[in-house]
Amino acid sequence: MTAAEPHCGRLPGTEACVQLALLDGGSFVGELSKLHAGVANGKFRMYDWAFYISHRGRHILWDLGLEEDRSCYTPWVNKFMLDEANHVGPRKSIVHQLAERGVGADQIDTVLFSHAHWDHSRPIRDEFPNAIAYFGPGTKDKCTPGHMADASVQWDGRFFDPEHATERWAELTGPWVPFGPFEKAMDYFGDGSFWVLQGPGHMAGNMCAAARMAGGEWILLGSDCCHSRELLDGTYEISEFCVPGLGKMSLHADISAAKDTISRIRILEKDYGFHVALAHDTSWMKAGTDPVLMSLLDEHMTRAAKERIPRDEIP
Repeated sequence: MTAAEPHCGRLPGTEACVQLALLDGGSFVGELSKLHAGVANGKFRMYDWAFYISHRGRHILWDLGLEEDRSCYTPWVNKFMLDEANHVGPRKSIVHQLAERGVGADQIDTVLFSHAHWDHSRPIRDEFPNAIAYFGPGTKDKCTPGHMADASVQWDGRFFDPEHATERWAELTGPWVPFGPFEKAMDYFGDGSFWVLQGPGHMAGNMCAAARMAGGEWILLGSDCCHSRELLDGTYEISEFCVPGLGKMSLHADISAAKDTISRIRILEKDYGFHVALAHDTSWMKAGTDPVLMSLLDEHMTRAAKERIPRDEIP
């Protein structure tokens, strides 16, 4: 092991497991040249996945995806993102998808946001009245006070305004311990079944998660640690692109840290046998060859993975 390589420890021994399901979080128009360096630009439908986790009477969401109602978003997001991205919400709302699983919106007790970007987080009070939202460490410092104090920022003051916030939320506080190649991980339920991992690079407070399934397999919810399977495989590098008036930018705030996090996800996949589900990736759905990941889909999404998603259509 060289100094640049992450230390790889053992995974925790446990027989505990969670139930995990993918939820359709809508989609928007993405640009390939903003994901992958050195490619001609082309537009495509970028799907946005959320996840439902249940364990011992707890009902938790990991991210929320998109909502068509533009009032859910800050003026900055409305101005700079929504017109260009042409976003659409899911065919069935998250609340509807949960109801089809026999889960009421009032049963959701927690929403874990992988990070504070507009296509993953939004206010939850109206949809999930009994839930508390949680972000990763460092989110508060980055996003406070939000748009109610300064309309020119993207961060949502309904969470982050110290005086006028409407949402119940907090940062996860750990304790943080090693998990495989990741240095800071939180045993969320305390029984080794679900781990929240700090994944630096994309933005302050960025997280991914590891879920142990009933058969003993592990699934990594990769969120935006990596935006495509090709980046995870190393086929392409992270893009840097120019935005008029703003200069050179990237989808990651710290490219070096993002590459390091991606390398740790690769280790989980290659050395520990993890099955990786990124927030915007459809490659495993189109292939249909990973039974562990395919088990996350209900009948509707299984059909969409075969019929609509390969054609860039709304699921």
